[in-house]
Amino acid sequence: MRQPFVAGNWKMNGSRDDAGRLLEDLVQGLTPAAREVVVCPPYVYLADAARILKGSEIALGAQNVSEEESGAFTGEVAASMLQDFDCRYVIVGHSERRGLFGESNEIVARKFMAAARQGLRPILCVGETLEQREQDVTEQVIREQLDAVLEAAGVHAFVEAVVAYEPVWAIGTGQTASPEQAQAVHAMIRARVAEVDDTIAGKLRIVYGGSVKASNADELFAMPDIDGGLIGGASLDADSFLSICESAIPADGK
Repeated sequence: MRQPFVAGNWKMNGSRDDAGRLLEDLVQGLTPAAREVVVCPPYVYLADAARILKGSEIALGAQNVSEEESGAFTGEVAASMLQDFDCRYVIVGHSERRGLFGESNEIVARKFMAAARQGLRPILCVGETLEQREQDVTEQVIREQLDAVLEAAGVHAFVEAVVAYEPVWAIGTGQTASPEQAQAVHAMIRARVAEVDDTIAGKLRIVYGGSVKASNADELFAMPDIDGGLIGGASLDADSFLSICESAIPADGK
């Protein structure tokens, strides 16, 4: 059985004091259970987060990583640097990185590989815009995003990775794909990986990232191919995020 996975992507929000309070509340409030929980604060708070989370049930992740290992790349952060702060996960290919910063499928694939080389577990984001959904090219777009990584890194790189399906039209808009819509895309992603390796596909955790809230998490996480969530705005509120984490606990608790 795949272990459910919930990650909080704080994006560029909060202050040092806010981050410390939120982390303390999460550490104190999280119930130990058979699911994995990760928080991804801004780079500048990683050191504080590593200290507060040490020995807790919550793993640390970063929101982005350079495709380069080192060198004259002002403003970039290498995967090896994230390792220095006990990061276990890193988000690559988030729609905001693709859309606002022009990251291509090829750049995302290079970031995925850079993270994996350093032992970080990539959270690979894929998803379509509203225009692409209306043009009925969702599957084509997501296959291209997946294939860029499969071809560059190989299917075995997905053993430690997580894939996050995030319909761009549902991020920060309050709109959410219906559980059935989300399940259909998750099943398609798993089927695409299964074309290369059925065993890896069966074990691959695929999570949903599109305005997940405490009020809709139960319904979404009940779908057979939805293994948890990549949470944006709701991860900035301890009560909301903890409630979503509770929704990810398997019914048998195992």
